[in-house]
Amino acid sequence: MVNAPPLSPIRITKPDLLGVEDAKALDVARITDLFKAHINPGQLHFMKLLGFHKVKIERAEGMFYIDQAGRKILDFFGGFGSLAFGHNHPRIIEARKKFQDEKRQEIAIAFMSQYAAALAHNLAACSPGDLDMVFLGSSGSEAMEAAVKLAERAAGTKRPKIVYAENSFHGKTKGVLAITDGALYRGEFKLTDNTVRVPFGDIDATERLFRADPEIGVIVLETIQGGGGIVQAPAEYWQKLRALCDQYDVLWVADEVQCGYGRSGRFYAFEHYGVVPDITALAKSLGGGKAAVGAMIAKLDVYMKAYGAPKTAMIHAQATFGGMGEACITAIEALNVLYDEGLIDNAADTGAYLLERLEALRVKYPKIIKDVRGQGLMIGLEFHDFSQTLPMVLRPMVSMLDDKLKGSLSGFAGALLLRDYDVLVAFTEYNRNVIRLEPPLICQREHVDRFVEALDSLLSRGIVAIVKDFVKSQVR
Repeated sequence: MVNAPPLSPIRITKPDLLGVEDAKALDVARITDLFKAHINPGQLHFMKLLGFHKVKIERAEGMFYIDQAGRKILDFFGGFGSLAFGHNHPRIIEARKKFQDEKRQEIAIAFMSQYAAALAHNLAACSPGDLDMVFLGSSGSEAMEAAVKLAERAAGTKRPKIVYAENSFHGKTKGVLAITDGALYRGEFKLTDNTVRVPFGDIDATERLFRADPEIGVIVLETIQGGGGIVQAPAEYWQKLRALCDQYDVLWVADEVQCGYGRSGRFYAFEHYGVVPDITALAKSLGGGKAAVGAMIAKLDVYMKAYGAPKTAMIHAQATFGGMGEACITAIEALNVLYDEGLIDNAADTGAYLLERLEALRVKYPKIIKDVRGQGLMIGLEFHDFSQTLPMVLRPMVSMLDDKLKGSLSGFAGALLLRDYDVLVAFTEYNRNVIRLEPPLICQREHVDRFVEALDSLLSRGIVAIVKDFVKSQVR
């Protein structure tokens, strides 16, 4: 026997951690170093091209960000549709503060949550038809994963194929990557092979697929394609699609993560067409701009077919952070604000005004602006290919570079709108010539006027001057 020395007590040394106030006090240079070292150096490259890396946001309120210099930046980006209520809506903040002050339960997985139950009720009440069954999650990708799993299971093992559209975007998690059309996002991942692609808005191609392949059980579509460049299909497409799905017993999943929640001027964009899908999904503004909340909403019979029996009920039950207390009360209060303040009607009215003002710009600058389109406060402004904006003598030579230059003009415009006019806009994944406009649903005509006047002033410089101004911004 060997006598071992007594073990010394282990003392854990605290790492060199930053505190909350340390984080608040970081300057742009230090933020840049940390972002590059720990988040995404490749993304930083693009932020530098646009000049966005020079901005440190100190706070935000309503329609505006406020940066380190006190500059108020008009937000026409809106977090890809995540900020329906603008920044820090007072009612939503007050609801969250009360929840915290009363020390109510946040995670109560073992028990039924009154907050999750109330939110599910509210979502069903906002949804047409018998879209009554709700799954709560934390993101649009999670909501769409739940929607696709439910649809595939309800369709059955004999009908495993899922149809999706060209230029679709349904999330970056591994499951929904199989129905996201972008090669960039798909990378070289091994994806499920039970998917079939169809042109968006082509009802004849869809019918041919349904007729030819009895293994098709599900079709998944964004009602308005966001990443595709704000692309819509006509009303008759959706009405015929509903009829085809009924005829061929195919389940229709409507992805409303970006276009839903009032952004189009109706609670769901598909309501414009008088049809109801079998399953839908929401996220983005569902969390009131203060919490990460996503939801799948399904017809009762579809849900019960997939998960109705006790032995199958837990196959896709809510995860740990689905239905967290404070997230749910945030979403509950946000839904009430949405209707109390008439924000859906405002999206329709102000969106129509924005489209009208932008269409006038298209007429004024026909060699620069190719198209203006959208619904409510989800609008795309598409520039011509770069060569088409130049004098005729230069077009043949530059046209050979159009593919490589695609997105350059929208990038130049976005960078200069921020630098010179204190306006923030967004872009699209597939058609890079498109500027995406998704301002908060609290947007008023005065904000539209400010944005349009800024864009008008910028375009009046002419393409050559815009390019020169952008190049100068890169060398400062």
